[in-house]
Amino acid sequence: MTADPWHLYELMLRSRLFEEATSRLWSDGLISGELHLGTGEEAVVAGIVSNLRDGDAMALDHRGTSALLMRGVDPGLLLRELLGRPQGLCGGAGGHMHLFARDVLAASSGIVGAAGPAGVGFALAAEMLRPGTVAVAFLGEGAMNQGMVMESLNLAAVWALPVLFACKDDGWSITTPSPSMTAGTLEERARGLGVAVVGVDGLDALAVWQAAREAIERARSGAGPTFLHARCVHLEGHFLGFPLIRMMRDPLGEAPGIVGPVARSLFKPGGAPLGERWRGVKAVAAAALATLRDPRREHGNDPVARLRAGLADPVRLRGLEDDAGRAVDETVAAVLSEATP
Repeated sequence: MTADPWHLYELMLRSRLFEEATSRLWSDGLISGELHLGTGEEAVVAGIVSNLRDGDAMALDHRGTSALLMRGVDPGLLLRELLGRPQGLCGGAGGHMHLFARDVLAASSGIVGAAGPAGVGFALAAEMLRPGTVAVAFLGEGAMNQGMVMESLNLAAVWALPVLFACKDDGWSITTPSPSMTAGTLEERARGLGVAVVGVDGLDALAVWQAAREAIERARSGAGPTFLHARCVHLEGHFLGFPLIRMMRDPLGEAPGIVGPVARSLFKPGGAPLGERWRGVKAVAAAALATLRDPRREHGNDPVARLRAGLADPVRLRGLEDDAGRAVDETVAAVLSEATP
C-alpha cells in the first residue's frame, strides 16, 4: 500500500484554509486570546492521521485543530468553539487549546507535555478494551524537557503499549532556540528509554505517511511504542501576532516601536550599568537579524506548497482547490450568520 498524495493534499489544504480563515477572524477581534495555529505542521498531521482507523485515539497539544479536522470533526463545531459560542464542540468553554471529541477519541490540552500521559492512557485503554487499536500523542520538542513526557515514554516501553509519540520539532521553544535548552538529542533520549525511534522530514507528507504507517502497524502488532521525530516549521511562529514574525514581515512598520524604547532605556539615568544595557541592545538586534534569516521566510518550507508542486493534473488540482475554498467559506459564512446568545 502506498500513500495517496491527492488525499494528503486535500487534508492539508482544507486544514490550511480553515486556519487562515480563523486567523482573519482573530485579526478582526472575533476570536479572543492567543491563537496557536498549526500552519506548517500539516504534513506531519496528515501523514499520521491518514493512517488511523476507527477506534484509534489522539492525545493533542495546543495545536489540535488540524488533527481534529483531518479526523472528520465538523468544522462548524470547531469554529463555534473558537468563537466561544455555546453551540461549539465543547460548549464554547474550551477555546482552541482544550478541545475534546468523544466520537473520534481525541483530547487536547494547553499544558506543555500533557499529551504524553494522555497518550499512554489512551494506549492502555486501547490494549485493554480495543485490541488492535492505537493511540497517537502529538507534542512539540520543548515538551521533551517535561518530566511527565519522560515518564510516559518509559511506561509505554515497559508495558509495550501501542502508542506513537509524534514530536513536531520546529527548533523553537516559544522564543528560545530549542538546542540551547536541550542536552543531547531527542532521539537518543527516547532510544535510551527503550522506545523505537524514527526520524523523518516533517515537511514531506509522503515520507511522514510511510514512517507513520510502519510505526503504527508495529504498535498494532504488539511490538510497542515508537518515537517519531519530525522536523517542521511553524509559519506563524508560536502564536498569531508573534513579535518576531511581525518584524520579519513589516520591518519598517515595526522598527519604531522597538528602536525607540530600546534607545531610551540605553541612555536613561540610573538603573543597570551602561555595559550591561549595551549587551541587552545587542541581544535585541541579534534576534531581529536572526528573524530575517528565519526558515519561515523560505517558500520551500511550506509543506502544503511542497506537496502541491508534485501534483501534475492542473484540472483536478483546480477543482480540488475550488471545492476546498468554497467549503471553508461556506462554513465561516454560515457560522457568522447565526444568531448569538
